[in-house]
This record gives sequence, structure tokens and C-alpha cells, in this order.
Amino acid sequence: MPRSAPLSPAGALVPGVERIAVLRANWLGDLVLTLPALAALRAAYPDAEITYLGAPWHPELLAGRPGPWDRVVVVPPWPGVRDAPGASRDGAEVHEFLSGQRDEGYDLALQLHGGGGNSNPFVAALGARVTAGARDVGAPPLDRWLPYCSDQHEVLRCLEVAGLVGAVPTTLEPRLAVTPEDAAAADGVLPPGPEPLVALHPGAQDPRRRWPAEHFAALADALAGEGTRVVLVGAGDADRRTADAIRAAAAAPLLDLVGRLPLGALAGVLARCRLVVANDSGPRHLAEAVGTATVGVFLERNLLNAGPLTRRRHRVAVSAATDCPACGADQRWGRCGHDRSLVAGIPVATVLAAALDLLQHPGPAVHAAVRFRGGARGTSAELPGQQPGRRAAR
Repeated sequence: MPRSAPLSPAGALVPGVERIAVLRANWLGDLVLTLPALAALRAAYPDAEITYLGAPWHPELLAGRPGPWDRVVVVPPWPGVRDAPGASRDGAEVHEFLSGQRDEGYDLALQLHGGGGNSNPFVAALGARVTAGARDVGAPPLDRWLPYCSDQHEVLRCLEVAGLVGAVPTTLEPRLAVTPEDAAAADGVLPPGPEPLVALHPGAQDPRRRWPAEHFAALADALAGEGTRVVLVGAGDADRRTADAIRAAAAAPLLDLVGRLPLGALAGVLARCRLVVANDSGPRHLAEAVGTATVGVFLERNLLNAGPLTRRRHRVAVSAATDCPACGADQRWGRCGHDRSLVAGIPVATVLAAALDLLQHPGPAVHAAVRFRGGARGTSAELPGQQPGRRAAR
């Protein structure tokens, strides 16, 4: 009997599929990690309408952008799926949303959101003919499921879930198209000139994954000394404070774009850069997806789940630290509350060497103008409570 190929589909294609729903309503990096699975679904079901069920920020980035989705629908607050004050499985907003989604008549509904303890009931409530997703211990099953294992890369997990409904991988590397609007927004904030641009993103959702500001400042000075123009990107109060600390410590002039870029403009800026150096964060994932070389600062355990799968245009600087520098508590099994950096011990020289290697030997350019079904597919966005768009014929 022939052996199965790696990531061969674990389930058969579902016949008669016209509408597919995919749930992943969390953060920017999480979206990027689903892109290969979405591309596999598009290839497996080229005529189906794919609806991405996401968070309120998803339409800003995805609506109108070519990609393997047709609609973006914002899910209501639901515990463990989209946490927000007053989140409930039984509120009026949830009942109205689910009623409208069941009227859509989904043929497939995929859970790419996690282990399924909270997300599997949400997906099951959509009323699709066939549901699929990962299942952690104690989570309710879907029609087709695979065990949720924390020690697996998210790209591969999502591809395995897509394989439950017969979708074969078309790529392992995430790709997101850069639109003319993104490029124009980047042109509006980036300086002209021949110097290669290097973007630094010093933030991360988890403070323990943040390389110190003084390290970024030293790196910025070294890169500027090599003839690059250094750009700071980010959003939110924490990124703002870190950017201010970097500018105060750096001798080189830095272009500070923190807090100034909508998501599309951020994609355009990152695509214009020769290199992005960042913590394990959404902007690092986005840079990879738009085809820019990256150096990522990672905790070892996060590298396993979310690091770049290739090294031609991507490098990583990794910390194996697990003990809190303040109290010594092992951070693998919980949070002690100090939120001290676990990547501070990564030397500037290590990150600089990786950055200079990529600047000197960038490898072939990656074009992120992704095409599907012979051309770009337009998308629409809908908020909870709005009447979803319907096809003229089913």
C-alpha cells in the first residue's frame, strides 16, 4: 500500500459545496498563519463563496483586498472566541447573528480558532452541513476533527484542518496581496531616496516577548551606520512608549510612524522595506506575508508554533529562557505577573549579524500580488446585525 504524502488530505472533498465559513477571530499574526489554509480551500472549492468570520479589525485589512475569501463578517462577542465586556453565548446579539448565519446555508464551516472548547460550539451553531476543526481534551467534537496539540506549528495545524474536508496545500508560506491603495499610503509617509529602508517593530502582545528598547536603539544605530534608513512602526500605547525610548537612546535619526498607519498602509510600508526586524508579533507576520525579508526575535516555544518555516529570506534570534528574571517562576506553566522580558538576553550582535546577512544577500524578490481563479476577487465586509449579501442564484 502506498504511503500517504505529507499533509495529504485526511478527509474527502464534500460534494455540492457552494458556501464555506471559516472562523478565526483573533489577532493579526493569527490571520496570517491561516492564509495557506484559506488558499488550499480556494483551490479545493474554486466556485464556492468563502466567508471569513473575524474580529472588528478584519474588514479594515481584508475587505476589498484580493485573496481567498469573498466576504468578511464580524462575529459578536462570544466567550473564548471574541472576548469583550458582556460576552455571552445567549445574548440577543448572538441569537440574531446565528440566526442570520444559519440562513446563509453554509455547506462547510471550519474552526481555525484554537482547541475548540469555545469555538467548536460557535461553529456548530452556524448550522453547516459539515463542520471541521481541531479538538482539545474536553472540547465538543465537530463532524470532522483532529486532536489539538499545542506543540504544532499553526500553519500546519490550519492546513490539517483544511485537509479534513479534502483541501490539499498549495503553499506553506503565507501570502497577502499589496493593493495600489496600500502602496499609495506608503508613498505618502516614506521618504524618497536611494537608501534601503529597514523597519523595526519593537512591540508584542505579550511583554515577555519584547526585546528591550535599548537593544533596538543600538541596532538602529548600527543599521544606520550601514547606510539604511530606519523606520519605527507599531500601534498602541505600549509601542508608543517603547518607540519614544528607542528614539531617546539612539543617535541616528529615525522615522517614527508608530500610531500613524492603518493596517493597509502598514502593509504598504512593510512591502517597501528591504528588511523588517521585529519581535514575535503581528507586523513581523505581515511583513513575511507581503514578501519582505525578516529577522524575528522569538522565545523558543513560540518559534515552534509561529516562526517562519523557511530561512531563505527569514532569520530568527531565539531565547530559551523560561524563568522570570524577577522571581524565578517557570513561565512555561503560568504567569507570575511580572511580565519581564524573556528575550532580553539575545545579544544585539546576533540580531545585527542576521540583519546584515539578509541586507547583503536578500535572495530573490517575493511578489505578494496573489491571484485566485485567474484574477483578484473582490470582498465585502459586514458587521453584526447587518443583512449579509446574498448571491443572485444558489
